[in-house]
Amino acid sequence: MEYFYTPPDRIIGDALVIEDEEFAHLTHVMRRSEGDHIRVVDGAGQAYEVRITSVSRKSAHCVITERLGRIHEPSRELTLAVALLKNGSNVDFLVEKCTELGVNEFVPLITERTIPRHDRRDRWQKLALSAMKQSGRCVLPRVRPMMQFSEYINRAPAETLRLIPHEKITEPSLQETLGQGTKSVEVCIGPEGGFTDGEILQAVSAGWNPVSLGQRRLRAETAAVAATALVLLQP
Repeated sequence: MEYFYTPPDRIIGDALVIEDEEFAHLTHVMRRSEGDHIRVVDGAGQAYEVRITSVSRKSAHCVITERLGRIHEPSRELTLAVALLKNGSNVDFLVEKCTELGVNEFVPLITERTIPRHDRRDRWQKLALSAMKQSGRCVLPRVRPMMQFSEYINRAPAETLRLIPHEKITEPSLQETLGQGTKSVEVCIGPEGGFTDGEILQAVSAGWNPVSLGQRRLRAETAAVAATALVLLQP
């Protein structure tokens, strides 16, 4: 089933409005019209079955026929912080795939070994929106403004489980550290050259747990996807 998006402020009672790019996709690409039934998500955790009641030049008005609640979302909440990569398309890839897996929030980081300083936040947010709809999720991951590594690790909530995979760590594994019943997790992924020893020490001092993702050395974007899957796809 095709999913469409409208923000919460365009939903009032049992009525909602689809506008802008979503409206163009609804009418010009998918050719939906008055009387059609579609599924809409608000990005804040709610999904709806709706019927299109009218279509104007710039918007489609719908009536909610069923509230589906929080569907297709993992039981854990995951914030994924990732150092900017040299190849911007690799960041695009990990935002798309990690959104599909269930990430709630992305934080682009600048570390000691980060080479680029490009900020493609608007593009990443659009990719997250597209991936949310494609995967049938109802939570739109937020892409935060770019942050310095040292600022981020000291701002992460103390009540969350904070994990920092590092190639020099052989144990414990991410799975062993995660345990059962953990509801909120933050994972920090380094750049192509990895975190420096100083950054790892800094993270440990701030309450982060260094963990292993296995014996093989992974590319940064692969590590991001692997860590996301391990956190969100196991009980």
